[in-house]
Amino acid sequence: MSEQLPVLQNDPAVDLALLRSLYITMLRIRIAEESIAELLEQGEVRCPTHLYTGQEAIAAGVCAALNREDYIFGGHRSHGHYLAKGGDLRSLMAEVYGKVSGCARGRGGSMHLVAPEVGLLGTVPLVAATIPIAAGAALATKLRGECRVSVSFFGDGATEEGHFHESLNLAAVYKLPVIFVCENNLYSSHMHITERRAKDNIFKSGEAHGMIGISIDGNDVVAVYRAALDAVTRAKAGRGPSLLECRTYRWRGHVGPAMDMDVGVKRSGELRDWLPKDPIARTKTRLMELGIDSLEIERLEREITLEVSTAIQFARESPYPHPDELENHVFAY
Repeated sequence: MSEQLPVLQNDPAVDLALLRSLYITMLRIRIAEESIAELLEQGEVRCPTHLYTGQEAIAAGVCAALNREDYIFGGHRSHGHYLAKGGDLRSLMAEVYGKVSGCARGRGGSMHLVAPEVGLLGTVPLVAATIPIAAGAALATKLRGECRVSVSFFGDGATEEGHFHESLNLAAVYKLPVIFVCENNLYSSHMHITERRAKDNIFKSGEAHGMIGISIDGNDVVAVYRAALDAVTRAKAGRGPSLLECRTYRWRGHVGPAMDMDVGVKRSGELRDWLPKDPIARTKTRLMELGIDSLEIERLEREITLEVSTAIQFARESPYPHPDELENHVFAY
């Protein structure tokens, strides 16, 4: 059941309104992440932060195929998932600053985001941790008879954890409405996939566990959207889970803003090869071929840049949590 999809080139049949919406989502993620990178470099933001720059097409494409009530779960690199699912930009920035107006009231920081009002039930930095949680949420959905799908976003390193294989098996056995989205950026922290696996074939884990497994160009937002929409349709029709391996590359380091070095691993040559595959630049080219002029693109960029700047100022001006809240939300027995 595994299959390798071809790379989608400029497609005149692509709906212009959808493509424009996908572009806006990716651009919002990009400008937000690059702004956070600047704040990290300046020392204004200090919490450990894993940036999503370069991978925007995956979050945008998958979440565009979902409804508001569908669930998503993420990991340590999930700003993009939060924003693509409809999370509030001001709340994200405030959380990164550790402010009480953040989505987790300043308790979570960059890696513990939550927005249940739009279906993001949580992000967890432990590798593979939310894969079984997504399967469990899908099981609950099936038992309640709801028309809802759960999505787990995770990196290629998570596929080497037991949670991954156990969850895929459980989901396939019970035909759960869950989609496993592997964002394969080729590195688990600082180690390349060819140093960790005998074969570079993550998508074939789908077939091994009895579900559809697909490898996609993760920098082609239309390809991601179409694959995700197919997976959502299958899941909601009771035909079980899917595994989507989205091939991409993170531009910045495993953690922090560095772009050319990763704790002893030189990636600058690879990065030069991936920069021309920028998912946002590719989508911009499609939009212009479909009739949107450069002035409209520039207007969108200005509007989103202002939106991000306003969110950062909101975060700066927000208060820190009061010391009296220290013991709130802490489990004790």
